Amino acid sequence: MEMNYDENTLHQLEQELNVEIIPGTEVMRDVGSHHFVKSSGKSDRVLVPQPSEDPHDPLNWTAWWKFSAMTCATAATFCQGFGPLALAPQFPFYIAAFHSNLTDVVQFTGIAILVLGFSNFIWVPLSTSFGRRPVYLASSLVCLGSCAWRARATTYGSFMGACVLNGLGAGPAETIQPAVIADIQFLHDRGKYNTLYFAFYFGSLAAGPIIGGAMAQYSSVANFWWLNVAMHATVFLMVLFGFPETKWHRVHPDEMRGISSISSSNEKVTAGTVDEFDNDRPSSALPDHSHAATAQRDPYLGKGTPGRQQFKLYQPNAHPFKTILIDLWTPWELFAFPIVEFSSFVVSWCSSSFLTINLVQSQAFAAPPYNFSSTSIGFMNFAVLVGQLIGLVTAGPLSDWISMRATRKNNGIREPEMRLPTMIPYVLIMILGNFIVAFGWQNHWDWKASLLVVDIPVIVIIGWTCAGIEVAALPAIASTYAVDSYKPVAGSVFVSITVNKNLWGYGFSKFITPWIISSGYVPPIMTNMSLITLWCLFGILFYFMGKTFRRWTKNSKMHHM
Repeated sequence: MEMNYDENTLHQLEQELNVEIIPGTEVMRDVGSHHFVKSSGKSDRVLVPQPSEDPHDPLNWTAWWKFSAMTCATAATFCQGFGPLALAPQFPFYIAAFHSNLTDVVQFTGIAILVLGFSNFIWVPLSTSFGRRPVYLASSLVCLGSCAWRARATTYGSFMGACVLNGLGAGPAETIQPAVIADIQFLHDRGKYNTLYFAFYFGSLAAGPIIGGAMAQYSSVANFWWLNVAMHATVFLMVLFGFPETKWHRVHPDEMRGISSISSSNEKVTAGTVDEFDNDRPSSALPDHSHAATAQRDPYLGKGTPGRQQFKLYQPNAHPFKTILIDLWTPWELFAFPIVEFSSFVVSWCSSSFLTINLVQSQAFAAPPYNFSSTSIGFMNFAVLVGQLIGLVTAGPLSDWISMRATRKNNGIREPEMRLPTMIPYVLIMILGNFIVAFGWQNHWDWKASLLVVDIPVIVIIGWTCAGIEVAALPAIASTYAVDSYKPVAGSVFVSITVNKNLWGYGFSKFITPWIISSGYVPPIMTNMSLITLWCLFGILFYFMGKTFRRWTKNSKMHHM
């Protein structure tokens, strides 16, 4: 419930609409005497959350400043995800350089995945306390240093140390951009922007092997890491000059009544605190609901700009240690929330479907009967990239359209569960892709097989493309559902999701190679596919019972942060 109604308004709306309004349930139209800011003067679409009357509120920013912030955040996500999982086509080079074996060099990826997930217990509390901007700046420098170390490493142990540091620095790629999206985008647009995030994040994991494989064969592995150094330096400059602070404190009715909130975020002095040169602006006041045109009620909508305070290196915080301690505990508490647990499992196992291809591609295609070079194997990842682009242009808009259509049918009341039916076609695509990859590799299908009247590389063109589509779509839908339900702790929601995902990813990287050697490709890939299907089928339960689960947590302090 992002509208921040006071108790009287909430009861009046419930009586007029004859519906229970709990966190996650949103009123998307005017009701009786209650009128809200809309997306334009000619539209009847209510904006959730309601922007304040401050020109520096990120929800009020012009399209240019929102574009700039999203571009910088997306570039940081892409660059931080580009390197850690780019090693698959390079494995033969590391085996030769470090006199190692496939099982050991796969751990370069596995360890990075593990550290990357847990590093967000550092980055997310820092972003909540001091803002998104300093986290992007600091993590870019850490990634830059780790990639320089990778380029100069000459032993297995040294390179592994660089992998650990790289995983530490790349953590924000998995958590910060979803929080930025929740900061600057309205509810009706979140589906497509979260899909954009997942498409670029997993797109970076596909693009890394494409470029890494070619550079390993025709240039050197070290030069690939120097390319990463240049990319992180570019992102640092982009964030420094093009990414103002997006975190903005929106006042809860409890604060207006003078009640001390148990949430740490109510004690923060963030970018949402009025700009130091505009202290007389009423940005902290709750919006009134009287009838007035949108232009009168929020004259800065679509016209605002960041203030000087939002370009500082960090935002001051009155109680940083208390805030950090609360944020360290919050992700663990969220594991007890059924919706967060559901989203975590869907994202984790859907991601592992893509991870299978990333980890096994050299093992499958460098061996007989294929005998492909690292460059050829790397270029095959274009199929995954194309699939992710298909997921990008279909899943987000489809999710938002289905939600809006269901909202209109529900008398203008939006429930987060309305997104879940969007998962159905992508679950079917996931199943198809896993079957083709598993049985194609197991039975050594011809590189080009006849499909109708055309000979195409079925394993790559269909199997890998399906993997790209589902990994851009299903995690985006499931995670957007969790954020819609618990928006005030969006960052912590993604920490919970990431820890779950990366723990499974690390374990998967440990046993996938020996399991395939002993049992073939079908058992591990089909087992993983069955688990993905199982978790996604729980979407049926959450579609009908999700509001009940949200009702269990409606009084949680998570909604006041």
